[in-house]
Order: sequence, then structure tokens, then C-alpha cells
Amino acid sequence: MSEIIRANTVLPAVRAPFTVLTADGLKLIGEVARPIAESKGAILCLHPLPTAGGMMDSHVYRKAANRLPALAGITVVRFNTRGTESDAGRSEGEFDNGVSEQFDIEAMLTYCFDELKLSNLWVVGWSFGTDLALQHAKDPRQQGLILLSPPLRTSTPEQLAYWSSDPRPIIALIPEFDDYLQPAEARERFSVIPHAQIIPVEGTKHLWVGEPSVYRVLSEISSLVAPNSTPLAKEY
Repeated sequence: MSEIIRANTVLPAVRAPFTVLTADGLKLIGEVARPIAESKGAILCLHPLPTAGGMMDSHVYRKAANRLPALAGITVVRFNTRGTESDAGRSEGEFDNGVSEQFDIEAMLTYCFDELKLSNLWVVGWSFGTDLALQHAKDPRQQGLILLSPPLRTSTPEQLAYWSSDPRPIIALIPEFDDYLQPAEARERFSVIPHAQIIPVEGTKHLWVGEPSVYRVLSEISSLVAPNSTPLAKEY
């Protein structure tokens, strides 16, 4: 008998903790969740603002790791940026408001490609993580950026304009009732990147609380990374 996938559902995957050393000598902690079968693609998750509780276990990313390897054949890589703590442990260093975190993003991308040997890797940022993605995730081997609730808190117009000459996809999911950047303003702010795709999501807020919101996010990610995996199952 099948069961409905709920908030605490954990589906089968091969899960392993890891540590990564940054160029400035800090040890970051994380976890990779791989499909039991062949991986169809991968995501590197950049979490929300740690000073507001964001971490690798923030609920959308935890549910992605719990579900997407089994439902979509997607490998999910999560980690704590410098100074960030979760149940898995605390990464060394101190929060630097996205500046020194450049070393974290670059170290993680190198780890994903050179050590984990991942292919078809997309960078997924959520809130603070979207600013990290836009500013620092520029490895030529990554496929594109998926941005969840981008506040554009620290990303300057000049930093955004960098992507106007980079043809890789940038997809931004903008909640209708976002606390920081709603669809109309998002279209204006992202206009410096002509190929950026803005997807308004009705009835949602910045934190994507509730199973319908989570399902929508995970479905959008899967449709980009592993298109043949959608629609995602709601039962297992």
C-alpha cells in the first residue's frame, strides 16, 4: 500500500557526511544524498541567512535531500557556510555577510566536480543563498542558477549585470507575497539580465511553508535538472 509523502518523509538514498577545506583554511561540513540508481543530475544548495536561522537543514533543502534522490534521481549536496551550525555540526569561521563566503562557494563547487565527480550540476540558492549564487557561483562547469525567494539584499546592479553576458539559465521563483522582493519588482531588478526567467508563484511567501509550496519548489527544480522525472510523485 502506498503512503502520502509528508513533511517528515525520508525516502531511500545513499547519504554521506563530508568536510571541505576552503582556500583560507576553514573546514566546512555538509552532506551528499545520492540516488541508489544512477544520478540524472545534481544540485548544490546555498542556504538562507544564518543570522536568521538559515542552515543546510532549512526545511526546503532538508526535504529536497529526503525526497529528490528517490523521486527524481537527483543528487543533493548541502553544507553549512562559515560559522553556520545545524544538527550535522558547525562549519568553522564566522559569518561575513556574503563576502568571505566566496571561498565557501568556490571550495564547494570544486569539491562537487573534482571529488564527487558530479555532472549536470545546478546551483540552487534560497534567500541569502541567492546572493551568494549570483555573486560567487561562476564555475564554468555548472549548468545554471535556480533562485528561490531572491531578496537581492547585497547583490549590486553591476554584479547582476555580469550574468547578462553569461548565457547559462537563471530561473528565479518569486513568491507572490514575498517579504522582500515580489514579482513586479523582481522583473524590474532582474531586467539587467535579459535571459533571466522570473516565475511568480501565487499564494506563497518567502519561506515556502507548507507542503504545496515545497512540492512546487521541488517540482520546478526537478523539471530543470531531470526533466523526465516530473511530475513528482506525491505518494511512495
